[in-house]
Amino acid sequence: MNNHQIRAKVIVDVPATRTNRPYDYAVPLWLQPLVAVGSRVVVPFGPRKVQGYVIGLIQGQEADHDPDGPGMIKIKEMEKVLDDVPPLSLELIQLAEWMSHRYLCPLTMSIAAMLPAVLKGKTEKWYMLADEVDEELVEKHPMLRYLLHQGSLLQTEADKQFPADSKQIPKWIKNGLIVSEYQVKNRLTHKKLAHVELAIDEVRAWELMENIPKRSYRMRDVLEFLLNQQKEQGQQASYPVKDVIEKLSITRSTLTTMQQKGWIAIEQKEVGRDPYANRTFSPPPKHILTREQQHNLAAILRSVEQEEYHSFLLHGVTGSGKTEVYMEAIEHTLAKGREAIFLVPEISLTPQMVERIKGRFGDNVAVLHSALSQGERYDEWRKILRQQVQVVVGARSAIFAPFRNLGLIIMDEEHEGSYKQEETPRYHARDVALWRAQMNKAVFIMGSATPALETYALATRGRYDLLSMKSRVGNRPLPKVHVVDMREEMREQNRSMFSRSLHQMIADRLQKQEQIVIFLNRRGFSTFVMCRSCGYTLACPHCDISLTYHRTNHTARCHYCGYTISQPKHCPECQSDHIRFFGTGTQKVEEELAKLFPGVRVIRMDVDTTSKKGAHEALLTKFRTGQGDILLGTQMIAKGLDFPRVTLVGVIAADTSLHLPDFRSAEKTFQLLTQVGGRAGRHELSGDVVVQTYTPEHYSIQHATHHDYEAFYQAEMVHRKKKGYPPFYRLVLITFSHEDVPMVIRAAEQYAAYLRPRLAQTTVVLGPVASPIARIKDRFRFQIMLKYRDEPKIFDLLAQTTLHFDDWMKQNKVLSTIDVDPQMLL
Repeated sequence: MNNHQIRAKVIVDVPATRTNRPYDYAVPLWLQPLVAVGSRVVVPFGPRKVQGYVIGLIQGQEADHDPDGPGMIKIKEMEKVLDDVPPLSLELIQLAEWMSHRYLCPLTMSIAAMLPAVLKGKTEKWYMLADEVDEELVEKHPMLRYLLHQGSLLQTEADKQFPADSKQIPKWIKNGLIVSEYQVKNRLTHKKLAHVELAIDEVRAWELMENIPKRSYRMRDVLEFLLNQQKEQGQQASYPVKDVIEKLSITRSTLTTMQQKGWIAIEQKEVGRDPYANRTFSPPPKHILTREQQHNLAAILRSVEQEEYHSFLLHGVTGSGKTEVYMEAIEHTLAKGREAIFLVPEISLTPQMVERIKGRFGDNVAVLHSALSQGERYDEWRKILRQQVQVVVGARSAIFAPFRNLGLIIMDEEHEGSYKQEETPRYHARDVALWRAQMNKAVFIMGSATPALETYALATRGRYDLLSMKSRVGNRPLPKVHVVDMREEMREQNRSMFSRSLHQMIADRLQKQEQIVIFLNRRGFSTFVMCRSCGYTLACPHCDISLTYHRTNHTARCHYCGYTISQPKHCPECQSDHIRFFGTGTQKVEEELAKLFPGVRVIRMDVDTTSKKGAHEALLTKFRTGQGDILLGTQMIAKGLDFPRVTLVGVIAADTSLHLPDFRSAEKTFQLLTQVGGRAGRHELSGDVVVQTYTPEHYSIQHATHHDYEAFYQAEMVHRKKKGYPPFYRLVLITFSHEDVPMVIRAAEQYAAYLRPRLAQTTVVLGPVASPIARIKDRFRFQIMLKYRDEPKIFDLLAQTTLHFDDWMKQNKVLSTIDVDPQMLL
């Protein structure tokens, strides 16, 4: 670059309304060859040094002009560039700007959502002695002596090592004895392993091998091994030390001796953290496509071949072979030299999907999901950045994969709520996928047996091409669904959680050595704990929610904030010992199965049993290999899993999600019942589904029983239109929280009063009202709901209103969140 000054536009990693703009920094000459748009950098910001992201560069005469004008403060200099390759492309920067505007969050938070956690720099405070030192004072204080000899000390270490001296720090800073400085800690680390390689040429190595005494045969083995490796690789070959030791059955001392003689070199080399390094993936058999698969694939491939933007909704019943259509689409995309993102909704789907994709596409696949360690996730992400792979499979955030030639995005089970992020930025992966597909002229496929109503409505209106798959592969029948009215069971004096028909079918399948899936969308042993003497219910003191009893460790736990207490022996209110556990959780179902069917092998899958790394895959593999008779679980077993010997699915309580205070409760119930029912009879053996319910007449249960999505869609659309909910209206949920009820009410009312007159007359403002869960973590919650049809400047209005109250909210410690197109209304 030339000698003109270069000025960088930098978004600082300080997420706040007032700092949500680019700041100008001069790029010193020595950094100019390293900096680029998308670089991660360290810049001074106020008294601190912070991480930032370069979103623009100004070069030449324009950069030489001081933007602040004569007499103004000269712009500060950038201090460091943190990466060799910029982690952000221009496309991802533009996407971050779009997300910041649409989801009303600071740009730096949109950027942070795109990057691995290790790239989010941490600002640390350090202490150093000033230039002029009071030697007498230094001798009296251990911390000052430490600074004299070591040079600097981290604030957190000062508090730990010198608790008495750390209280003097404010006074010492004021008196100029010590100074403080903020520095950015780069959390990025690379895994390194010791590697061995020849330090001599080939001829010399052969000479040594001929002259090495017989007693030193191990050294000869090492030389021979390294020569063979070099011959195979056709270049200077290095090999991990631990593998050489293991392969040749030698000790480290043999290598140390050879290193001292100058025959070999041992050095640390960076290696990728591959979570699947010890796994082999067999290529799956290629299936002959059904007529439906061929027809739908042909429509998709026309757009793939033309390299044009196109979006499809692939609506196929469970077991219809949607995945095979995805695989063929990926294969054709790769043949065009383009890249593909394959999104799956939950971590429980990933092991089976990874197996299938890696079996098909080998090392050309990167995996991104939260079960990986931070280091593994970074190394997988870096494979994409370095263009070492063309396919990524992963959960929601995999949509931000830094591909440069994206040709295909697949969103499996597109209806799933987990595609919506519940923390800032509250994006929906579907919206981000649509944006990226349009920008890259790529094909976007959404697939589901139970599409979200909003998606299906848009497809029927022509926004997406609607593709249908109405038959299972091999024309296998959909499972027969038996609805059991649990009110009738009660009248017949059956007090068990299992209806008579479900009990009988479980016994039948166990006798036939077939497998069973039991679904209950509640974890824990009991859903609440109550005193039968006074009616007191154990509740979280920080949230308006009852505690759930967990039998494995005899605790009652809040599933919102994590508050936990030991199982009480007496009522905290009246001291009675008549404590009873009400409701049914997965732990209680597991215990009941063991009582009713002695010796039955139950594999329980819920948040409690899958919290450890690799637990998901281990439990599913155990079930797939026949080491379990019954797979018992919560929502994570309802979708995407495919087990040939599962012939019975039991739904313990179909009403669990039906009576939630959420306009989507009927849709979620229909989706869950259809999806969980789809786990049965997917192969040669036919299947049955038993649905236990107290409301068998509800239309969501009736239509799920008959696998009739179209009938459910028509019925639900009538309700949505009547009540003014999506897809007829769009929603924005604004939530306020504070430790004091009057303050949170005041904040919500002021916000609503400012916003109302600025909105279109057709926009409905509901509230402020208390949130369905009115208190979480000691903060009371009130909310406003906006329902709008045509409000072109809605995001600008919300940004303006938020800015208007920003200082007042901070002064009064009121927190607010804005959720555009919310999935959760609790």
